[in-house]
Amino acid sequence: MPDSTSKTVPEAAGPRPAAAPSAAAKGEASRVAVASLVGTTIEYYDFAVYGTAAALVLGPAFFPSGNATASSLAAFLTFAAAFLSRPLGVVLFGTIGDRLGRRQALVTSLLLMGVATVGVGLLPTYGTAGLLAPVLLVTLRLLQGVSMGGEWGGAVLLAAEHAPPGRRALYASIPNVGPSLGFLLSSAVILPTLHIAGRDGFTNGAWRIPFLLSTVLVVIGLWVRTTVSESPVFSSPARRTAQAPASRFPLGALVRQHPGRLLLGIGAAIGGSAVYYLTIVYSISYGPKSLGIPQNTMLTAASIGAAAGIAITLPVARLADRIGRRPVMLTGAAGCVVWAVPMYASLSSRNALLITGAYTVGLMLLALMFSPVAAFLAELFPARLRYTGASAAFILANTLGGGFAPLVATWLHSHWESPLVLGFYTGGLCLLSLLCLLALPETRDHEFDA
Repeated sequence: MPDSTSKTVPEAAGPRPAAAPSAAAKGEASRVAVASLVGTTIEYYDFAVYGTAAALVLGPAFFPSGNATASSLAAFLTFAAAFLSRPLGVVLFGTIGDRLGRRQALVTSLLLMGVATVGVGLLPTYGTAGLLAPVLLVTLRLLQGVSMGGEWGGAVLLAAEHAPPGRRALYASIPNVGPSLGFLLSSAVILPTLHIAGRDGFTNGAWRIPFLLSTVLVVIGLWVRTTVSESPVFSSPARRTAQAPASRFPLGALVRQHPGRLLLGIGAAIGGSAVYYLTIVYSISYGPKSLGIPQNTMLTAASIGAAAGIAITLPVARLADRIGRRPVMLTGAAGCVVWAVPMYASLSSRNALLITGAYTVGLMLLALMFSPVAAFLAELFPARLRYTGASAAFILANTLGGGFAPLVATWLHSHWESPLVLGFYTGGLCLLSLLCLLALPETRDHEFDA
């Protein structure tokens, strides 16, 4: 049947009365949220390590060229390649998650990411293996993308479906801290490595250390994830019987039944993806190479901004539980539209304090968009299609708004050298998110078991 916002989310209905959860249930919900956070942090650590390495060293190591821009474009193209394979991960892990359970999909996605990331750390460079080196690098990046396609949706849903009544946005936002926390963790490894090995030492082999350290993190993550319970949507036979049967191919059912919700959900998340990846990934390369800003200045500015975003994520989510998802996200989207140009214009000053302040404000505004988005996207779709629906909306937004952002930004810079162009590009995508949010309904009172 065609998409209908009014039928999916009742306009006036509030949440059904529910018995207060026991202390044991609350404790399990907290353990599940933490386990989801550990997994998303590890996955985004792996992704952030690659993004930073692509900005610093992977271009010359795997795509040697006499043209620095061409090498950077090639390295960022492999960054984008992982986003192109994310939809395959949505199909694969969405089917597993909607038919067999969230936890099984999450354990598999984390294991796949760990194998691919460690593999990048063991790869020979172009100077050793010739064309085989970039081919293997792209292959491993595609596997990382498949993993990421299944990770986010499962992590936030496992937390959200365990959440006590009235706290769904709060619990779903806990794993959503993972992207920024993963970036901070990657910076905590890369900055000391750069300091100890020096730029030449980092380029000549020390860049492998952050990738290889992922082994330890993945082992910890797998242990944590295998010790928590499955989502109540799957663990209770009564609930499963009461629901519509799972679709054999959830993505097909999603596109047929909820096309409008899917497209608007993608648009609602696309601006935040652009802000995150242009700030955390692209500008770390752009600042030093194009404007002569010290590398440590850019990493430090992005790290402080990310930490500020983390600090307000849970309070913002709690606010979204009280007043609704849309008011909070609309405020963040409008703020990013206004702030995008000043934020990137600060790079022209080459002043560390000014850049750090601008990035901090920008990433705190991003938190307003990003913190409630997990609950918001999950609540747009029924339980039998929720893993696929939430994952598809978020991952496609990440692919279009984030995965190609460094590539588009590199092309834009080759035509217009001012950093203002980054602000106009990002602000335009945030405006799109603002309009899509205005077209979607409030979802706070959506019946989550349906």
